[in-house]
Amino acid sequence: MATQLELMVWFSPGFPVGAFAYSHGLEWAFETGDVDDREGLQLWLEDCLLRGAGRNDAIMLARSIEAARNADDAQLDEIAALARALASSRERRLETCMQGDAFLAAIDSGWTCSRVAAWRARVEGETPYPVAVGIAAAGRGFEAGDVVECHLTAFMANLVSAAIRLGIVGQTDGQRIMAALLPVIRQVAVEAMAAEMADIGGCVFAGDLAAICHETQYSRLFRS
Repeated sequence: MATQLELMVWFSPGFPVGAFAYSHGLEWAFETGDVDDREGLQLWLEDCLLRGAGRNDAIMLARSIEAARNADDAQLDEIAALARALASSRERRLETCMQGDAFLAAIDSGWTCSRVAAWRARVEGETPYPVAVGIAAAGRGFEAGDVVECHLTAFMANLVSAAIRLGIVGQTDGQRIMAALLPVIRQVAVEAMAAEMADIGGCVFAGDLAAICHETQYSRLFRS
């Protein structure tokens, strides 16, 4: 039987999806001076949550859980195709698909989940991260709302960690930002649970441009 402890493991920094290697364009934003302090970082992350990949991924995750529970492979295929298409740059696609494939491999090797095994037998790679998590969560019987909240929290925690490594903020300010973002995370999760695929959309143009420009950034720590 699935427990909350499993979700804590799945979304911990130690779960082998390689999240630590990605900054979601934040590294470029820091180099250009668009994000260089606590206030700017918090606003940047809030935009990611409310109007960017955070919101879109949350909706696709919720709908992926629903489709996987209904064994609706056609719907899962459509969600995965849209998730890949929504990646605004080569690095964004790399970020979501490499994490998704790594997540499925880790689940398939260490956890019992027939839905993940069936998906991996049918689909060869390029599974976006929210779709991968949705399939596993449905297979293990988790409540969708809990999974969406944990996914968004891990996404924000990873970007705060990236900001600390870049030197934008220190650890104390990083925790202040996480505390301030929790109500936003809950809001986005609640909205995602009620949303349909037609509600997906975004307008975080600075974040998209940062991800594109990062591809040719000369000196960098992160893969995105």
